[in-house]
Amino acid sequence: MDQILLSLILIPAVIGLILLAVPSRMKYLQAVLAILTAGGLFFLPLLLWGKQIDLRLPWVGFGIDFQLRWYAFSQFMAMAIAGFSLLIAIYSQKYMTGRSTNNQFYGFLFIAEAMAMGAVLANNLVLLIFFWEGLLIVLYALIALGHERSYRTGMKTFIIVGFTDLCLMLGIMLIGVQAGTFVMTDVHLTTTGLNGVAFLLLLIGALGKAGAMPFHSWIPDAAVDAPLPFVALIPSAVEKLLGIYLVTRIVLDFFTPDPIMRLVVMLIGAVTIICADMMALVQNDYKRLLAYSAIGQVGYMVLGIGTGVPAGVVGGLFHLINHAMYKSALFLTAGAVEQQTGTSDLRKLGGLGRKMPWTFVCFIVTAASLSGIPLFSGFVSKELIFEGTLEAGYPIFFLAAVAGAFITLATTLKLGHAVFLGNSTAHTEKAKEASGTLLLPATILAIGCVLFGIYQAWPLNTLVKPSLIATGLGEHASEVHFAFNLGWLFWVTVAVTVLGILNHWLGVKLTGRAVEAANHIRRLPGLATIYRLAEERYFDPYDQSKKAFQPLALTLFRIDRGVDWVFQSFAPAVAARVSSLRRIHNGLYSNYLAWSVGGLILIVFYITWFIR
Repeated sequence: MDQILLSLILIPAVIGLILLAVPSRMKYLQAVLAILTAGGLFFLPLLLWGKQIDLRLPWVGFGIDFQLRWYAFSQFMAMAIAGFSLLIAIYSQKYMTGRSTNNQFYGFLFIAEAMAMGAVLANNLVLLIFFWEGLLIVLYALIALGHERSYRTGMKTFIIVGFTDLCLMLGIMLIGVQAGTFVMTDVHLTTTGLNGVAFLLLLIGALGKAGAMPFHSWIPDAAVDAPLPFVALIPSAVEKLLGIYLVTRIVLDFFTPDPIMRLVVMLIGAVTIICADMMALVQNDYKRLLAYSAIGQVGYMVLGIGTGVPAGVVGGLFHLINHAMYKSALFLTAGAVEQQTGTSDLRKLGGLGRKMPWTFVCFIVTAASLSGIPLFSGFVSKELIFEGTLEAGYPIFFLAAVAGAFITLATTLKLGHAVFLGNSTAHTEKAKEASGTLLLPATILAIGCVLFGIYQAWPLNTLVKPSLIATGLGEHASEVHFAFNLGWLFWVTVAVTVLGILNHWLGVKLTGRAVEAANHIRRLPGLATIYRLAEERYFDPYDQSKKAFQPLALTLFRIDRGVDWVFQSFAPAVAARVSSLRRIHNGLYSNYLAWSVGGLILIVFYITWFIR
């Protein structure tokens, strides 16, 4: 069993390195190797299902061992990572056809899977940061495989996520000091004094990986600039899985947060919901809109887990897997649309529902789950989060979650109407349905959104609750039950749905275009100014930091140029002065002896006449 556990990390890492070495022209070998490996890695965890394994091997010394742990929570995460990786490997066979970076994409994809597996299996905080940082390097490499702007986006990602990872490292160092151990199962701290600092530092690291505000701004840029299969897997699924996994461990396992710290976590979640969803509402690019929406959904997960009550935590973790399903599927539909039309600009799209009916069906199902429509999986997880905020005694956060649901519905209606309804445009006139290879992964994920909504007891009882029972929530997780009923929370969802539809109808009526259906909200007093500042990136810490440090950077640049000028100006002059010395060093011993004797005479003369 230990060998199987190690194989979950070693196999994708080795295959990834092999694929990097395979020439791009051998595309069929790449495809076969990628799908076979991804399929094997999906079924491999099934051999360990329901078991508990602790693996410990000598590593770097100093009492720090290579420790892996397989239990209910890591089992849940590993299955999700393997499942999404398999679907993206299938999707990429068609999407990446003809691209010169095929081998690099597949290679980095499997190395990313290896790093993600290592992060969720690690039972040592030092080992966790090793895999965590490995994924950051692969993240940068995959973003750089996009078009000409990808380098800047990759650098932005590296700096933002690198900063949060630095905070994570500092937090781990503090834990080592305060707890006296790096073994994750042995860390149990309060949040007072330096422990509270460690809690916040670890939280920053986890939120940076998940893409919560204010560490989010790299995601919309990556969604536009990076290869789409990468976006559907890493930022939409794997990064969220890892980030929320660590948030859950921090809040429930490593620490016992006091009410203030819980309030901080919930506040971050609520702010992320509102701000990110408001930004998604006004986007005119298919992929950028989905990216902001993904950030907003992270807010729901953080809010639910932050409540600390069983319903909220179960809802937050269930929302994690729901979001990974519907958001990955939505990005896959975006890729299908872009491949058939050559654009993701909503202003250039329209009428694709008739030309790409199966893509449209996949969009409708997954968008309904995203919007929290009853009978779909997103409805169940959002209802549990609503219940958790009320049970925790914070109605203000309940209102924020409900407001986010309204904005999300308005956003998806705008997106679906602009892309699939209305009249065809010059870009969509000749479009046709995407190939089965592109549609199969999105179809599987859409089916999952339906099944997890109707038969929600299976994922809750098999995946979510066992994961939380194994953490600090304990047996309280088993007390959470969901059943469809016509209680007042259900009618809140119905009211939000009706208001969202009416809002979209009003927006289209006022502007005549679906892509401008949110303009009446954008122009509300106060919001117009906020949106303008947001579009000018005043709320982006990365861009504002660049502006703040620009004078210092310019000064240092000028100093550097000045040093170069001094060197380039004086070096030739000095070289000219000393070039005559080359004639002296001609390799003749007689000359060297003459100079030595002459020097000795001068020394004797100096001592005789000047030193008395």
